[in-house]
Amino acid sequence: MAEPVLTVNVVTPDGTVYNDQSALVICKTTGGEVGIMPNHIPLLASLAIDEIRVKKGEDRFDEIAVSGGFCEFSENTLTVLASAAERKEDIDVSRAEQAKKRAEEAIVAAKQKHDDAAMRRAEVSLRRAINRLNIKKN
Repeated sequence: MAEPVLTVNVVTPDGTVYNDQSALVICKTTGGEVGIMPNHIPLLASLAIDEIRVKKGEDRFDEIAVSGGFCEFSENTLTVLASAAERKEDIDVSRAEQAKKRAEEAIVAAKQKHDDAAMRRAEVSLRRAINRLNIKKN
């Protein structure tokens, strides 16, 4: 008998980023890391800016950078709704490095102006850029 699998869908406002099947998906939620296997209990969780790892072989994972969002699991289907997501192979390192530099400059400017809202936005942008760079380099 075939091993049970779950369907994984990662969707952004621009469309589907990832659609495949796996026996294990690891997501980082705002409450910590969660591993999801077939027949897992239903789940709805807020995602952290991090990666989603989809097991594809004994020692191989597909990696997807997500910029927060939500994941919902029921009936052996994991749906990830993210504002932005990129598969590891689609990450443009030079673009991510430029985004990191812009965010660092925005943090300096926000500190000088004592602008807390701009500081928070720049910090989120910096975490997103660093996440993309870390995923691409691994």
